Amino acid sequence: MEDSAAKKKGSRWWYLLVLVPLIGTLFPSMYSSVNPKLWGIPFFYWYQMMWVIISAILTSIMYLALKEN
Repeated sequence: MEDSAAKKKGSRWWYLLVLVPLIGTLFPSMYSSVNPKLWGIPFFYWYQMMWVIISAILTSIMYLALKEN
């Protein structure tokens, strides 16, 4: 009984992964520049698209870690 309670309580830490993309995109003034370009795409756009991919990966990790709860 205690093991399942501790497991549920410890699993809440996985939800903090949601904050990683939020913090990475929270301050546009930090990444609002044209250079460096990646395949001709300005930094401002590819930085945001990079966070879309990172967010999908983190969501998958959270899903796999929490699906048994």
